[in-house]
Amino acid sequence: MTDNTLNRLRDLPNDELTRRRADVRVLILTGLGLNCEAETEAAFRMAGATTRRANLLDVLAGGDGTRLADHDILTFIGGFAFGDHLGAGFVFANKIRWRLYDRLIEFIENDGLALGVCNGFQTLVRLGVLPGLDGDYRTPRATLAPNDRLGYRDAWVRLSFDADSPCVWTRGLGPMDLPARHGEGKFLAESDELLDRLEAGAQIAARYVDADGQPTEAWPGNPNGSPRGVAGICDPSGRIFGLMPHPDAYLYPFHHPRWERRLATSPLPDEGEGMAIFRNGVDAVAARGLTG
Repeated sequence: MTDNTLNRLRDLPNDELTRRRADVRVLILTGLGLNCEAETEAAFRMAGATTRRANLLDVLAGGDGTRLADHDILTFIGGFAFGDHLGAGFVFANKIRWRLYDRLIEFIENDGLALGVCNGFQTLVRLGVLPGLDGDYRTPRATLAPNDRLGYRDAWVRLSFDADSPCVWTRGLGPMDLPARHGEGKFLAESDELLDRLEAGAQIAARYVDADGQPTEAWPGNPNGSPRGVAGICDPSGRIFGLMPHPDAYLYPFHHPRWERRLATSPLPDEGEGMAIFRNGVDAVAARGLTG
């Protein structure tokens, strides 16, 4: 999807734009300790999409309306799947690996989009869906390790996004504040060479930055110590994206901890900055069939 295609979508008459967005079907995996389904569903609905929540166990059993193939976007939400007792996202990923993997790979290969936030990012990495190099979505090649400063960290961070990234979710985004809340968020690739490849391919779509807007490994700007400031990565196609901070927790301007100070100097925007990520994902699907 080119910028021209996205602009053409957003220039459509309102009724056509609304219809296209409503045709985007989003499946949100829930249950088993995950807890961000309400805000995630709200975000996609605010972006105009049609949503469905489904417990992972129902999806594994093939319950009505839960087929991956019947959806355009698959969402792995935040929370504490299985209490993170064996490692964040580990058990949840294994459930998928043994009973849903082939359907998941088919969904990806048929141009499906996926978003993983926090625990969802951890799950996608443990599955091997991210980073997805060389078309391999089955072999784990990275992990999200315990934070350098051990323990759960709940604080707002500042992110920057790589303008050259193929990631459809982060297209056109400027620096953004988001809340981060995790104890296992340090992104570790299997080797420096793999991290170099991710950097060269602009798959490091999101980074923690300091007050000067530079990528940082230093606490507290980087809450976990991720090398090179990695906060989120995408696969080479740009359709699969995972990040540790929570765009789902910044849907309204008053979610920001300094919203009153901002209001004192200028009017608040209509929505929180995190909404831009969800709008990009929905519009990437809605724009299909348009030419740039």
